[in-house]
Amino acid sequence: MLNNKYRVHEVAKDFNKNSKEITDILTKYATTPKNHMQPLGDRELSLIFEYLTQHNQVESIESIYADVYREPKAAPAEQPKAQPAQQQGQKGSKQPAQNAAPAAKPAPQQEQPKAQQPQQQNRPTTRVPEKKVVDTRKSGNVNLEKYDQRLEDLAAGKTKQMQAGKQKFQGRNQRKGGFQGGSKRRQEEQEKMRRLQMEIAKKTPLTVKIPDEIGVGELASRMKKTGAEVVKTLMKNGVMASLSDVIDFDTAAIIAEELGCKVEKEIIVTIEERLIDTAEDKEEDLLPRAPVVVVMGHVDHGKTSLLDYIRNAHVAAGEAGGITQHIGAYQVEVGGKPITFLDTPGHEAFTAMRARGAMITDVAILVVAADDGIMPQTVESINHAKAAKIPVIVAINKMDKPEANPERIKEQLTKYELVPEEWGGDTIICPISAKTGEGIDNLLEMVNLTAEMQELKANPNRSAHGAVIEARLDKGRGPVATLLVQNGTLHQGDIIIAGTAVGRVRAMTNARGEKLTEAGPSVPVEIIGMSEVPGAGDDFHAVDDERMARELVEQRKHDQKMAASSPVGKVSLEDLFSQIKQGEMKDLNIIVKADVQGSAEAVKASLEKISNDEVRVRVIHCAVGAINESDVMLATTSNAIIVGFNVRPDSNAKDTAARNKVDMRMYRVIYDCINEIETAMKGMLAPKFKEVELGQAEVRNVFRITGVGMVAGCYVTNGKMQRGANMRLLRDNVVIYDGSIASLQRFKDSVKEVAAGYECGITFEKFQDIKEGDVIEAFLMEQIEV
Repeated sequence: MLNNKYRVHEVAKDFNKNSKEITDILTKYATTPKNHMQPLGDRELSLIFEYLTQHNQVESIESIYADVYREPKAAPAEQPKAQPAQQQGQKGSKQPAQNAAPAAKPAPQQEQPKAQQPQQQNRPTTRVPEKKVVDTRKSGNVNLEKYDQRLEDLAAGKTKQMQAGKQKFQGRNQRKGGFQGGSKRRQEEQEKMRRLQMEIAKKTPLTVKIPDEIGVGELASRMKKTGAEVVKTLMKNGVMASLSDVIDFDTAAIIAEELGCKVEKEIIVTIEERLIDTAEDKEEDLLPRAPVVVVMGHVDHGKTSLLDYIRNAHVAAGEAGGITQHIGAYQVEVGGKPITFLDTPGHEAFTAMRARGAMITDVAILVVAADDGIMPQTVESINHAKAAKIPVIVAINKMDKPEANPERIKEQLTKYELVPEEWGGDTIICPISAKTGEGIDNLLEMVNLTAEMQELKANPNRSAHGAVIEARLDKGRGPVATLLVQNGTLHQGDIIIAGTAVGRVRAMTNARGEKLTEAGPSVPVEIIGMSEVPGAGDDFHAVDDERMARELVEQRKHDQKMAASSPVGKVSLEDLFSQIKQGEMKDLNIIVKADVQGSAEAVKASLEKISNDEVRVRVIHCAVGAINESDVMLATTSNAIIVGFNVRPDSNAKDTAARNKVDMRMYRVIYDCINEIETAMKGMLAPKFKEVELGQAEVRNVFRITGVGMVAGCYVTNGKMQRGANMRLLRDNVVIYDGSIASLQRFKDSVKEVAAGYECGITFEKFQDIKEGDVIEAFLMEQIEV
């Protein structure tokens, strides 16, 4: 039986190549043949022919035309017609290459387009070939008879049956006896050829849409290329990336164009862009708004006292260490015009809160004590105001003191480019006294004048957006947030999104506790109804679609989770050695819980700054609210200590911590927290006292006795109450007062202690703000023997 397959070694022989070269071509573009005797199909033959054609081009166009106009030879004019018939009879035999080219000429010549016939008639009659089939191979003894007809059909996009090559296949099938299913196979072959012809006929490049960032694997999929091709092209261009890596648009565009694709920029409309209206307001829609004024300065220079005088309230007396613990926002009427004030803490740990306060305001009042001068936090406040590009009005406070020296302060201010107006500068300086009220009216007039110069405007007739000033978790009301509306109007019932929190405004109150139904630009309000406590400083937006808002929140949470799990930073040569050394460094894991979000952030930032060569501080969890059992469990698994700032652990958390020997430390002033942990890290901490808990009592009634003051009627729930013991008063697990028990009464008798299960009356030293439901913790400080 004659051979009816075209094998690897036969193709190599016809093209004057060795079998390894043909095998390499198939390995690169198809599949590796088993050996040199493997028969090849249509697809493999087409790939080989295409590859050899592309890689063996003619040297110059002149050689083609020189061959076209060559004088004809007399003898071989009629030979071509006999060749195909001979070859059909031989089936598997191979014809010399020199006979192949003339054999292919008659059939194509009859199918010349009509448009070319006039041109052929004008040619000299002595010039024989009217169409030239150019052999671009380096070798001359190639059997073109097996390829020419297929190539003709592929190049021209013809769909009719192949004449020479197809007849061979049909003849072979007939000689094999016309086996069953032969027609089906012929149809499959025709369909394959048709698809191949359509692919080759598509000369237009594939258009690929590429976003700002795209994964290498996704790019390969869009270009209909293999991942290996894309990775190889990236490597050629000096980019080492795997299929899972993400590359930017510019890199992806270069790779796509190099692989023959047309590139278009893909514009992705995110959920955030669809949900949040960021359109700019038209000039005719803008209306004047109240200025937002931030009061900044060094700790204890009188910022809160100044605000207290302005709004006729007294807040500073109840704050630990005289430090404002979190930002408050108030709106007051001055000369019939509203002004919104923000109070920022002066403590060095609250840098982030001061910076945030400066970024959302229009005017800064810098409070400087006349007897103290420029201090570190004063300089920091000046820098925050400059960074926010807001005008600064300097208020020289405590002018009522005899040692006040305003001229020295004016001289100090010039070092920081704050030159007073009377010295030829543009900085307004107002000497004031927050205690007596001296100069405060003039200060407020200057604030109004500065605000008028800025022509502050906003559009109240649009959905609200602004900033979260403060946020906390209230036991009775849930998450509570103080918002400053910067543009638009916030209505009760609006759906708002702030960071990773979403919710509906269920209730809205102003600084005086009055209920509001709407709040326009520059109005600070306290709202409830959020799903969780938003981050202080987060932007908030009122939106229409709650479902889409929740989708966006989930997306933000996912992004935060991915960012947290990703490496903190890349290694550079400069810090490589130090990072290697960190392998020997111990980690001090800390969980921070605070009464408000701003305080929690400040404690976290301060603690992370005090890492030294031996110990690295890592705040693994930072949140608002009382210390609960889940915090203790996290501390147990991560070997962390818990730091509470103005909060206390609940009873379950206490039991779990005692059982698992988790160290919990409670503080009211941030200095104490930082100093204690810092000294412990340096190895100098030698605690001299420890806290021994005596018991707890619940306040069930409060009554006033003339000459004594407020008395708390209590029920001792566990342990005992002891006269003279240290105590702290908790309200919703937040420390309200820290002092000692002044007196302990059982009926009319003064007693030394009262055990659990009994009622008693308790008074406190210098504290009267007692309410039903408060919890009293009694404890003693015992000296630890070294």
